[in-house]
Amino acid sequence: MKKLVVTKLSQNFREAVTLQQDSPVPLPGDGDLLVRNRFVGINASDINYSAGRYDPSVKPPFDIGFEGVGDVVALGLSASASYTVGQAVAYVKAGSFAEYTVVPAKQAVPLPSVKPEFLTLMVSGATAYISLKELGNLSEGKKVLVTAAAGGTGQFAVQLAKAAKCHVIGTCSSDEKGGFLKSIGCDCTINYKTENVESVLRKEYPEGVDVVYESVGGKMFDLALNSLATKGCLIVIGFIAGYQNPTGLQPVKAELLPAKLLKKSASIRGFFLNHYLSEYKVALKDLLKMYERGDLVCEVDFGDMSPEGKFTGLESVFRAVDYMYMGKNIGKIVVELPHSVNSKL
Repeated sequence: MKKLVVTKLSQNFREAVTLQQDSPVPLPGDGDLLVRNRFVGINASDINYSAGRYDPSVKPPFDIGFEGVGDVVALGLSASASYTVGQAVAYVKAGSFAEYTVVPAKQAVPLPSVKPEFLTLMVSGATAYISLKELGNLSEGKKVLVTAAAGGTGQFAVQLAKAAKCHVIGTCSSDEKGGFLKSIGCDCTINYKTENVESVLRKEYPEGVDVVYESVGGKMFDLALNSLATKGCLIVIGFIAGYQNPTGLQPVKAELLPAKLLKKSASIRGFFLNHYLSEYKVALKDLLKMYERGDLVCEVDFGDMSPEGKFTGLESVFRAVDYMYMGKNIGKIVVELPHSVNSKL
């Protein structure tokens, strides 16, 4: 089978990752499922993973890709108590950039069908849901600023804040993205390429915003911090502006941080999904229900508008990562893996 493998530690995905053509198909153990991947998700942190930033002790080669949706093609004996061959499942586990992935049955999520929309909920949706629920303290009338609002996780932060009856402001990089944000209920959109975010916020929200869902970092973090209201909270779910740097960071103006927080009784909270896995199943169940009821838009971007067209096959993961860092996507970037004849078990 084909799979992507990190063969050299680097935040440059193309340098770090190799497409292997003839890896053996892995065998499921007693409690495992063998999943044929049909759709895999692209995440900003794929390049953090390829740079070895999450676990400095891990040495290449290692598998990559955080999430997949597919069908069960083989399974272990104890796993067969809960799953059957042909069943649609989603999962979050390292190693999804492959034609087949072994997934412990207890980590899999059964699905009604194999659809890319379900994939958007696994990491991006769950991150927005759990962070806003646990840290956001949302209530009616609160003003919520979402940065990179039209991205994979931003789209959910906007919709969940609206569902909590908040007033939502979203930053984005094009008028097309602004249109999408309006369509999912965003009250105010700011195109940071053509507008000055800081002056728009100062003019429209002189009292500041109550909650910021921040994933950009660098200058966007600085201005989001400055726009906090009294007792406001800034939730850091990432800092994509820095991931391509050798350090993984973009400088922020931290020397005034204690004074700024004190002056407003404000707070900054970090959120990393792995620390909230106890909340994961409940969050996903709720998100799936919302989607099935038609209360949640799960926007998927297959790269149809990218220079070389739709992201199909593992070879296109490289293009999909580039596309994300060009800031072109609306919604979650997903790569489709067609079933090729020579990949049969």
